[in-house]
Amino acid sequence: MFGKLPESHWTLLVQDVDKWDADTAALLDHFRFIPSWRIDDVMISYAPDGGGVGAHVDQYDVFLLQGLGQRRWSIDTRPNPRTAFREDVELKLLETFSPTHTWTLEPGDMLYLPPGVPHDGVAVGECTTFSIGMRAPAAGELLFDFAAHLAETLPESQRFADPDLEPAGDAGEIDDAALRRARRTLGPVAAALDGEAFADWFGAFVTRYRMAQVAAPRKRRVDHATLAERLPHASLERDPWSRFAWRRRGRGARLYVAGNVFDAPAGWAKTLTSNARRIEGSRLAQLPERARGVALLAALIDAGHVTLRKR
Repeated sequence: MFGKLPESHWTLLVQDVDKWDADTAALLDHFRFIPSWRIDDVMISYAPDGGGVGAHVDQYDVFLLQGLGQRRWSIDTRPNPRTAFREDVELKLLETFSPTHTWTLEPGDMLYLPPGVPHDGVAVGECTTFSIGMRAPAAGELLFDFAAHLAETLPESQRFADPDLEPAGDAGEIDDAALRRARRTLGPVAAALDGEAFADWFGAFVTRYRMAQVAAPRKRRVDHATLAERLPHASLERDPWSRFAWRRRGRGARLYVAGNVFDAPAGWAKTLTSNARRIEGSRLAQLPERARGVALLAALIDAGHVTLRKR
C-alpha cells in the first residue's frame, strides 16, 4: 500500500495505539494530572514532507507530542475565528484559515490545544506525532444515553395521558395542550429543548409508525408545473404507513409526516391531515399560497407519502 503512495503530502492516522502497544500506553503515565476517565486515546500520525490533515477544529482538549522529525503547527487564537467547513471534501476541514501563531515542534516538544482553536499541522520532512486526546462527549450524546438509562427505570404504566382531553376541533392538529402533556410526562428532561424544538420533536415522534414501515420514494421527481396543472383534476391518496399531523406556527404551520418536518401554509397542512385517506386535489387548488403548497405536495409525492391519482 505504501509503495503506491506519493513521496509527499499525505498522512496516516492510527487511533487507540495505546490499547495495542505498551510503550505507547506508558506515555499516559505523564498525564496523571488529568482524571484517567477523561483520556480518550493516543493517536499516532505519520506523514512524509508536506503531509497533514488540513486546517480543522477539534471540540476537545488535545496534547500534541512530537515524535520523530519536525511538524509545523499553525493556530488561530482570535476570539471568533471563522469555522465554516469546506464542501468539496468529506472531512470537516475549514473553508478559510488565517493563523495568528506558528511553531515548528522538534522531537519531545509538545503543544496543548484547548477545544475550538483552529489549527493545522504540516510535516517538515518525515515525522510522527502523538496526539493525546481527552474525551468530551457532546451534550446530545450525554442526553441520549441518559434518556435511555432513565427510560429503563420507568414503569410501563407511566405513559402519556390526557384525561382532560376535550373534543378535537381538528383531528390532525397538535395543539398546545398536547405539548404541555408531553412535557409533563417527560418531566425535567424536556427542559433541554425550547418550545419550538420540543414541538418539532414531538410532532416527528408521534408521526413515526411503530412498526418502522417507510414509504417508497418515487424514482423520478415530480415537476412542479405539471403538478399544479394536474392538481384540480386529480385526487391524492396518502400512504397507509405515513402518519400525518400538523401544528400552528404564527401565520403558517408545521406539517409532520412519518417523522419528517415541513414548513407549510396552514390551509394546506390542515387539509392534508384530514381523516380522509383520499383528498380531492380541487380542494387544495383553491387554497391560498398555491406555489408553496404545490412545492410541499411535490416533496411529499417524491418521498412516497402521497400518490397523485386520476379522478
